[in-house]
Amino acid sequence: MLRFATFCAIVFALSPAANAQTKTIDTYAGQVEVTPFPDTIAVMDFAILDTLDALGVAADGVVGPPMLDYLADAMDGAAPLGTLFEPDYEAIAAMDPDLILAGGRSSRVVPDLARVAPTIDMTIWEDVVGQGLDRLAVYGTIFGKQDEAAALAARFDARLDTLKTDLEGQGSALIVMTNGPKISAYGADSRFGWLHTDIGLPATIDNVEESTHGEAISFEFIRDANPDILLVVDRMSAIGQDGASARATLDNPLVHETSAWKNGKVVYLSSAPIYLAGGGIQSMMLTLDEIAAALTDQ
Repeated sequence: MLRFATFCAIVFALSPAANAQTKTIDTYAGQVEVTPFPDTIAVMDFAILDTLDALGVAADGVVGPPMLDYLADAMDGAAPLGTLFEPDYEAIAAMDPDLILAGGRSSRVVPDLARVAPTIDMTIWEDVVGQGLDRLAVYGTIFGKQDEAAALAARFDARLDTLKTDLEGQGSALIVMTNGPKISAYGADSRFGWLHTDIGLPATIDNVEESTHGEAISFEFIRDANPDILLVVDRMSAIGQDGASARATLDNPLVHETSAWKNGKVVYLSSAPIYLAGGGIQSMMLTLDEIAAALTDQ
């Protein structure tokens, strides 16, 4: 993902947008110049759309399909620009955007998008919370929404601090993702690791294999780990495919032996936001609220 970072920065810096009226912003590819207040924007990532929607910034074109109910209004009326993995370059060129915002699953096609219009890579990956808040601040700069961005960041930080305090002493957590009957575990350094590192929930297992798709595990693994809290992401639900739900998959005699199951601390998270829009400010706030509702008196 990083190997074309320098290329993207150079392509953007050499574009017509890089002029005296530009501002320097931080992107996944490093610092680039961008012209603020673009009239027409193409959004190629759901985490970006999530945060722009929270700021009240409308996208003129978006990728699909619309798998996030809370972003339905943000997508309504916007030009369809293909999918996360297969952008419709003809549609993008036809709308002639002043700025293309890409990232995450569309990050690999940034060089191609940059040939159509000025493009910035706003991927959120290694540090979901830190990079998510950084992206929020950058969008505030680009669209003249600095006050709104600061208010959203402050609200998120307050929620996070409260949750960290309320979860103290509740024990360790194991993050799992189901994919029909299959189960994977995610550790503190994974895409979902901020649920450990930023919320402050100790990991039940320290040496979980680091992988985009997690470490394949069994019911025996969950029983032997014996987490106090089980945080669950349902991939099939997130991408809108039919298959065994996470609730059905984990309703297993071996899982029943865990402290998490016995104490009613199995938390089924809204999967599409955290899986498809991880790092978006609304997605992160929703996850905090769901964990708070399940594990605290809030």
